[in-house]
Amino acid sequence: MFELDSAETRFALDTTRRAAGLVRKIQAEMVVESLTKQDSSPVTVADFSSQALVGWSMSRWFPDDLLVAEEDSADLSEPGNGELLGQVARYVTPLTGDPDGEAVKRWIDYNQADGGKRFWTLDPIDGTKGFLRGDQYVVALALLVDGRVQIGALACPNLAGGWKPQKGGVGTLLLGIKGRGSWRMDLWNDSELTPLKVSGEGDPARAILLRSFEAGHTNLDQIDFFVKALGARPEPVRMDSQAKYALLASGAGEIYLRLLSPSRPDYREKIWDQAAGSLILEEAGGRISDLDGKKLDFSKGRRLEANRGVLATNSRLHDAALQALREIGA
Repeated sequence: MFELDSAETRFALDTTRRAAGLVRKIQAEMVVESLTKQDSSPVTVADFSSQALVGWSMSRWFPDDLLVAEEDSADLSEPGNGELLGQVARYVTPLTGDPDGEAVKRWIDYNQADGGKRFWTLDPIDGTKGFLRGDQYVVALALLVDGRVQIGALACPNLAGGWKPQKGGVGTLLLGIKGRGSWRMDLWNDSELTPLKVSGEGDPARAILLRSFEAGHTNLDQIDFFVKALGARPEPVRMDSQAKYALLASGAGEIYLRLLSPSRPDYREKIWDQAAGSLILEEAGGRISDLDGKKLDFSKGRRLEANRGVLATNSRLHDAALQALREIGA
């Protein structure tokens, strides 16, 4: 069992904070008002740069650990992508001391695997549309041992106090340790750890639902049916990324759904999109399952192959939410 002062915990906090700082710098310098909807180059540079920094940091802290992450350097090796690689190297080199882009590619791919007995899983930027809009995005890092999440960290640059959207503020860094609890602190300051606790709301009519902006991430029509079946009256809150887990763990919402999009009925969640947030929520007293009520199974590789969608709640409303899902045939 890990502790607050364990090397793994310190690595998770230090690395997510550094990666979030790098991503924020790239956002400030590359995301401009004239950016077109088709131009995703800032988030591409930020994704690769964030993952390279984490790979480099792993090589210093835990050189034998494996990494299951979203990106690989193959795209940077494609003809015509030399400028992209150069941009990534420009941001990463001052932090790592690497002499060239080839070293950067090695950090992106550092100890990459599809799973294992012990590994870290990373989403270098979760919430790419939020990143481009200047809204919510996170850097998500988690340690898994024997298929179970043991440590989870979420760096949320545009979230204050774990729940309040605030651009350019102190940010929030959230931490969960299996069997020990979950906490928040300011992202950019050395503030004290504050324990997290979910909402005690038990009335479905007063439940606040957190939902994604992107239609491709869920089934928008079914969410409306779900709200009616549950009898919830508050207007759902729309938010990008695993920042929604921060709100749930902080008691600022009760339910978060990832339904299956009609265009992708066989879609299975990637583990880096759920690992860190799920542990932080559970250690704050919440409950998470798939749409059928089964626990999330992180032992199947890069995806949650044994699970359909995600249901996360404050625990007290979980059974009511599952019943509403059954009523609408989700």
